[in-house]
Amino acid sequence: MTTRACPTAPEVVTFGETMAAIRAGGALRLGGSLGLSIAGAESNVAIGLARLGHRVRWAGRVGADELGALVLRTLRAENIDTGHVATDDTGRPTGLLLTEPRTGTLTRVSYYRSGSAGSAISSDEVLPALAPGTRVLHLTGITPALSPSAAGATLAAATAARDAGITVCLDVNHRSKLWTADQARTTLRPLLAHTDLLIASEDELPLVLERPDTSEPDGAHSLLAEGVTEVVIKRGARGATSFTAHGAADCPARQVDPVDLVGAGDAFVAGYLSGLLHDADIPARLHRAVTTAAFAVTTRGDWEGLPTQDELDLFDRPEGTTIR
Repeated sequence: MTTRACPTAPEVVTFGETMAAIRAGGALRLGGSLGLSIAGAESNVAIGLARLGHRVRWAGRVGADELGALVLRTLRAENIDTGHVATDDTGRPTGLLLTEPRTGTLTRVSYYRSGSAGSAISSDEVLPALAPGTRVLHLTGITPALSPSAAGATLAAATAARDAGITVCLDVNHRSKLWTADQARTTLRPLLAHTDLLIASEDELPLVLERPDTSEPDGAHSLLAEGVTEVVIKRGARGATSFTAHGAADCPARQVDPVDLVGAGDAFVAGYLSGLLHDADIPARLHRAVTTAAFAVTTRGDWEGLPTQDELDLFDRPEGTTIR
C-alpha cells in the first residue's frame, strides 16, 4: 500500500480505475506516432476539481509496473491525494486504453482492462478513504461494472457516505463494452437509495429508471420521489438541465469549435461539483459545468486542457485576445 499524508480532509473523495492511455494521431492499423498519458473517468473529475482549487482524494489500485507508476506520478503532479491507492502485488497489470481519431470529432476507444489491478478494488481499500470532513463522494457507473468486488465497494462507499452525511454524486457514465443495459440497471438502481446528486446523459437516464420507457421529465421526477435530491441531464452541444423538487433549470452550452469530445462529460461533472462546493446556486453550477466542458472539447486529451480557477473566464474574452 502506498501511503501519503493528507494534512486536511479532502473535500471530495472518488475512486475507480485509472489506466494508461495511448493516443494515436491517426488510424492505429497504419502505425505512426503515439502519445502516452493516463485516463479514467473518476481521476479526470479529480484533476478537474484540483485545478479549480479543491482538495481531492482518489482511491484505487494500480499494477506494480511502470504504467502504474505513471498513473501515480501524474495524479500527484496534479495535487491529488493518492494516500489510499494500493499497488497490486499479485501480478495484475495497470489497465490500458487506446484512442484513435476516426472522422471529425469521432474517436474510437479500445480497452485492455480485463483482469487489471484496478478491477480488483474492494471495499476494504475504499472505505478508509472517506475521511471525516469530506463533503462529496463522487461515483460513476463504470466502477461497479468492472467486477463483483468493485460493485460491492461502490455500494459500500455510497452507504457509508450517506450515513455520514456526505453528499453522494453518481454519474451514470454507461460503458456498453463492460455490461448490458439490463445489467447496469440491476446494479445501479440500488445505489439510488444512497444518491443525492444523479448525473446522466439523455440516453443514460433510462438505465436508472424503474420503467425505462418513461419520459425524461417524468423519469427525473420519479427519481426525486425515490429520494434523489437533484437530477442533472447532460445534453452535449445543447447544454444541460437540472431537475429538483423546486422545478427545472436549463443552461445552454458554450458555443465553441470542438476538436476532441472525449472527457467532456467528466469535465462537466468537475465544474458542477466545483460550483456545489462553492455553494453556488443551480444556474451558476450549470454555467461552470458547461464552461469546463467547453475547455475539454476544445483541447485534445481527456483532462489535459481542463482550466484552473483563474482561467474560467477565458471564453468571455474577445476572440483573438492575447493575455500578457
